[in-house]
Amino acid sequence: MTPFDFFQAEELPVPAITAAQAHDIATTHFGIDGEMTALGSQQDANFLLSRPGGEPVGVLKIANPAFSRIEIEAQDAAAEYLTRAGCDVRAATNLAFAGVDPIAEVRDGNGAVLYARIIAHLAGGTLSGDGYLTPVRAAALGALTGRTVRALADFDHAGVDRVLQWDLRHALRTVEVLAGHMPDPGRREVLETAAAASWQVVAELADDLPIQVIHGDLTDDNVVCGPPEGGRLPDGVIDLGDLTRSWTVGELAIAVSSLLRHEGGEPVATLPAVAAFHAVRPLSPAEVEALWPLVVLRAAVLVVSGIHQASIDVDNAYATGALDYEWRIFERAIEVPTDVMTATIRAALGAAQPLEPPPVATPLIGGLAPKTVVRLDLSSEADALDAGRWLSADCEDDLAAEALAGGAAAVVTMFGQPRMTRSAPLSPESSATVGTGLDVWLAVPSPITAPWDCVVDTTADDSLTFTGTAGTVQVRGRLRVGDQVRSGGCVTAGAVLGKVEGRAWIQWRSGPDIEVPDFVRPEYGAGWLSLVENPNALLGLPAVAAAADDSEALWRRRADSFATVQEHYYLNPPRIERGWREHMVSTEARSYLDMVNNVALLGHGHPVLADAVARQWRRLNTNSRFNYAAVVALSERLAATLPDPLDTVFLVNSGSEAGDLALRLAMATTGRHDVVSMAEAYHGWTYATDAVSTSVADNPNALATRPNWVHTVPSPNAYRGEYRGPDAGRYAPEAVDIIERLAAQGNPPAAFICEPFYGNAGGMALPDGYLTAVYAAVRAAGGLAIADEVQVGYGRTGRWFWSFQQQDVVPDIVTVAKAMGNGQPLGAVITTREIAERYRTQGYFFSSAGGSPVSCVVGLTVLDLLEKEGLQHNALVVGDHLKTRIEELASRHDLIGTVHGSGLYMGVELVRDRATLEPAVSETAAICERLLGLGVIVQPTGDRQNVLKVKPPMCITRESADFFVDMLDRVLNTGW
Repeated sequence: MTPFDFFQAEELPVPAITAAQAHDIATTHFGIDGEMTALGSQQDANFLLSRPGGEPVGVLKIANPAFSRIEIEAQDAAAEYLTRAGCDVRAATNLAFAGVDPIAEVRDGNGAVLYARIIAHLAGGTLSGDGYLTPVRAAALGALTGRTVRALADFDHAGVDRVLQWDLRHALRTVEVLAGHMPDPGRREVLETAAAASWQVVAELADDLPIQVIHGDLTDDNVVCGPPEGGRLPDGVIDLGDLTRSWTVGELAIAVSSLLRHEGGEPVATLPAVAAFHAVRPLSPAEVEALWPLVVLRAAVLVVSGIHQASIDVDNAYATGALDYEWRIFERAIEVPTDVMTATIRAALGAAQPLEPPPVATPLIGGLAPKTVVRLDLSSEADALDAGRWLSADCEDDLAAEALAGGAAAVVTMFGQPRMTRSAPLSPESSATVGTGLDVWLAVPSPITAPWDCVVDTTADDSLTFTGTAGTVQVRGRLRVGDQVRSGGCVTAGAVLGKVEGRAWIQWRSGPDIEVPDFVRPEYGAGWLSLVENPNALLGLPAVAAAADDSEALWRRRADSFATVQEHYYLNPPRIERGWREHMVSTEARSYLDMVNNVALLGHGHPVLADAVARQWRRLNTNSRFNYAAVVALSERLAATLPDPLDTVFLVNSGSEAGDLALRLAMATTGRHDVVSMAEAYHGWTYATDAVSTSVADNPNALATRPNWVHTVPSPNAYRGEYRGPDAGRYAPEAVDIIERLAAQGNPPAAFICEPFYGNAGGMALPDGYLTAVYAAVRAAGGLAIADEVQVGYGRTGRWFWSFQQQDVVPDIVTVAKAMGNGQPLGAVITTREIAERYRTQGYFFSSAGGSPVSCVVGLTVLDLLEKEGLQHNALVVGDHLKTRIEELASRHDLIGTVHGSGLYMGVELVRDRATLEPAVSETAAICERLLGLGVIVQPTGDRQNVLKVKPPMCITRESADFFVDMLDRVLNTGW
């Protein structure tokens, strides 16, 4: 039989088979009685065959009558080949029925022969839809594609040699034949132009592109995924209906194009798939160059084929429903020029080869001696950008003016440097921060001279563009173009073209064909920078350029020298070197909203605090055995914030040390060793504080490894504990009973320790009256009450400066740290004079850094600014607004079980089921990763790791709070 040729058939309407007819085919030809559910297809008729009750058996696939039996046999043979190849690719093969031909011949209403078979159902589901796909899942698709083409490299069959519209070797012809069906002439012109340009690139590379049998449609719709516990990574392929012989790299282009329809599926989001494919089956240089043009061609074929199919098969909901996303794929495929995307891919694969810039005959601006030129550093590590100066619109001009006033002949920016001055806070995507040229400021007006023979392209009052054999140069800014200079005119090297009279932008493009933006996003920086030269050479200056981002290399170095048991955030963390208020900025000048740094009470980079610390370092730093004012002042200020009789202060260097000292004070005072702590609590890393910490999130063996002197009371979790809602009042009597039984057994506790606001649960208030009852019980047994305020103190809850005030109690010992030093190692224990003096039975206490002059100045400055800037009130107002907005989200997203907390100490608990409260553990981790991509830093907390920890710097604005909620809403709507 003659192989199928699309250009002879063109029209392939789906066979008109009803579910009832499909049922008859299954029973008559295969002897299987089951339920039929129609599945979508561009040109075949597919039905899910299920047993009564819904268990899938397989897919009844009825091929389009245009396809011959040998083509069907080729598809089945390829599936069997993949299954036996040992390539770690699941494939859907035919179900075998004893004595029955696996391919049945049936006829449609017009008498045409149709080939039907039942293909095994592969469990796991596909990647279909337009929801977000993580980089890990995108990479898994690329790796699966690589394994599939490697396995099929040696496969052959007579049924693969056919002419399909989907074979990218025929892409331009398909577009030419079908584009006439596009109803929108504007879209048609854009599509045809892009297809023709892409084909020109591919055609020149065609002879160097390997050819083999490929799946031909290995997309998100045609892969199946592994189990949820493995991340639902694609590991199997289905629907080999487009099996053909074609370019190997075309299979990758097809897979990559399918990623573009997903939420966040911009071109750079496909790089994990490309890199993963390359790791399995390396791409040749020609294949790298052809890949993105083939993606564009695949997208164009999808569009014209979809419109054509919808026009001839109006009842085909699958075809008509795909039109919008097919156009989205095409739009995204062309939103970045092909040359840029190809260079971006080269860089991602480590194949970029920087070239030396062409020689310059005459400097564009003469007389600039390198030693008189100041390089303006605008990176996230630049000292000149402290105190939020980078957010000023005039920042760059002001810094340049200062340098010129200091005697510089010129000021020049760093070529290719991500500029923090171009970073926009509260943005779901990275800002265009990478300059593709240079800014220059001159101390005196200077002439512009032609660096080589050239043709003047354009002139205007503030710009001049000219082109020579070495490329195209644009100078823009405060210029005066010479009267003799005209567009289209030829000038020789050294000719004066005008004068720079102030700030000017200089860009040197390698060629005139592609307009290059002044600033581009870092993700595409390597691609765009491949189209320009470093303008330093034009100025007669050394070709200095910004160093490439080394986040990944730094991460590897960290693993080599930094104990890996020390936890870290994120799978692929950005390199953060700058903070300002509630924002953190990466070395790529990407701004992130910080929703977790409760340590930074004042926010990051506070200039008053920085100045106070620097001043004290210049004067003195020693230890508290000396007599100086700051240690007295801080102790007095701390004691004044607490009710009587808490009037005596120990200064330490961390929350762990504070907790450890508090426990030792209790033991020294009571002469006992037993301690009662709360289940699911965390108090620190020293031996004693770790002993009373019961959080399995911090130590999976916490409950099994407690020493015998530690006793626990149940977690008073009113949301998911044994007693919930109104019944939460039963936790206090239960805890009291445990304490009383310990005393009766001869083990009266030295202390009861807990956070007065339950931090590990996500910032949950304790049941009303809980501490009143428990404190009374422990004191009746002769023990002390320790309030761990390390996280929850200092006004973070908004309504109270100390969170124990919410319970209307006064503890015997209070510990505090974190916010107390705004990140400086500083903590305190505040107690009564009597308890403090009892420590003498243990000897003397001393903490080298805790009461140092620098630490004390930090503590005093934090208290001053906390009050002066009204941060406790801000925590209340912004916190209440934030909580209201998240609770509104909960009304629309069932994943949000509840919102704990008060002020800016909150937890958003995520559950899979609001009735069973099954923790949404993997979802919480994935949501945090997705939010990072949208510019928000947030992390899981709690024993179950299903609570979003919402503890931002207390200077956070309402605008920033709204951004967090908006991004969380976006993630919950579009996937993670």
